[in-house]
Amino acid sequence: MQNNPYAAPQVSSQQDSVAINKVLRNTYMLLGLTIIFSAIVAGVAMAMEAPRLNFIVMIVGFYGLLFAIHKTQNSSMGLVFTFALTGFLGYSLGPIFNMVLSIPGGSNTITMALSMTGLTFLSLSAYAVISKKDFSFLSGFLMTGFIVIVVAFVANLFLQIPILSLAISGFMVLFSSAAILWQTGQIINGGERNYISATVTLYVSIYNILLSLIHILTAFSGDD
Repeated sequence: MQNNPYAAPQVSSQQDSVAINKVLRNTYMLLGLTIIFSAIVAGVAMAMEAPRLNFIVMIVGFYGLLFAIHKTQNSSMGLVFTFALTGFLGYSLGPIFNMVLSIPGGSNTITMALSMTGLTFLSLSAYAVISKKDFSFLSGFLMTGFIVIVVAFVANLFLQIPILSLAISGFMVLFSSAAILWQTGQIINGGERNYISATVTLYVSIYNILLSLIHILTAFSGDD
């Protein structure tokens, strides 16, 4: 009886497909839960009229929680820190939403920003999942883009140039969109097997797109 040379690869392929689908399903499930949790925290912060978080607090809190997630992403504590991070960022949205709502047309600005953010994420995710393309070529752009954003942001803290601030927001939308394609592509092609780290990347990208669009739309409304 001859051995079938295609049997082993077929089983391996099936196992890989099951693993990939599991990571994708768990990622989207956790992402949905964190977005809901973040929205609830943002609503509470708005109702309490919470003050805007200090820049240092934002930086320390954000990167501190990211570090904690990275260290615990293979345990249940990774989930705890993931909700802590998304809750923290959700809280930071409360004062921003209240500030935008205080200006004429603010509610329309927030609605449009939320709609555009949702449409952007869904479109990019659907394209990555359906096409099954490998977006690993975006790694270099993401690394360079991150450095450019950090340098430009720090520079504008001192320069306070409105057009530069607007340019940073525009580039952030492109950067975060590329991050969504890259991360989803990593899941689809088996390069990402941890749904916690995948969820955090996608959530932070969505958060950055939303903030950037709010800034851009507010600027163009003439109320920035």
